[in-house]
Amino acid sequence: MTTTATVGVLALQGAFHEHIKLLETAVVSEKDSEISWNFIEVRTPVELLRCDALIIPGGESTTMSLVAARSGLLEPLRDFVKVYRRPTWGTCAGLILLSESANRTKRGGQDLIGGLDVRVSRNYFGRQTESFEAALDLPFLALPNSRDDESNKSYRGIFIRAPVVEKVLPASTGEQVGEAAKEDTVVAPSRTPEDELAKKMFAMPVEIMATLPGRKAKQIQKLSVTSGNNEAGDIIAVRQGNVFGTSFHPELTGDARIHAWWLQEVRKFIRSKRTLELRF
Repeated sequence: MTTTATVGVLALQGAFHEHIKLLETAVVSEKDSEISWNFIEVRTPVELLRCDALIIPGGESTTMSLVAARSGLLEPLRDFVKVYRRPTWGTCAGLILLSESANRTKRGGQDLIGGLDVRVSRNYFGRQTESFEAALDLPFLALPNSRDDESNKSYRGIFIRAPVVEKVLPASTGEQVGEAAKEDTVVAPSRTPEDELAKKMFAMPVEIMATLPGRKAKQIQKLSVTSGNNEAGDIIAVRQGNVFGTSFHPELTGDARIHAWWLQEVRKFIRSKRTLELRF
């Protein structure tokens, strides 16, 4: 039996079209017989309600949050991620929006959705003119026991005014109170997950999925990172349950490997959700 799943890409601003193109490429390469995928642009609460999973693209996080608030979409987005705990992936600006805490931000100047118990440092690498590319080692893309060069080759990371994860915070369903007391730091409001699976996803610790070596030295004294190894580099990808965030822009590369991996994660969640529903 084939299940239809709808994946939305938030289309308020940023590189949403590029994400959809790579999702379509990923589906063609995977030849999924279990799920029939449907990809849509999301601009309204009604369109968000159709979605089983969501991507928040790169762009300008302050603009996205402002447009979302004015269009009545901000609170539904918070519910989607934190109450229903649907699979969500944020790239660059999307990572900022999904963080529970963001620094270098004036109070009232940035609304967060939340969902990842991390503090991000906005524009960590500098201005637009300081954007760069780097070959990334992404172990989560490598297939077990695979000798496939395509699976194991490095990934071209594109960093444009990119944030990094400055600190991994304790998992919490409430507001990150300690973060709220910090100067020039904003936090996401708390939400209560609705069911057993959502609570399970919420309670999972943050996993560090990728780092960028060699760029931390210049700011090592300023940061407090709980990775336990400051030499490991800047944290550029994290996952907490079914919420995923990357500092860089996979949508601008033409390489669909991360999109294919993420769709596999969405597939796992849909299976778990179906199993839970059958129990009741």
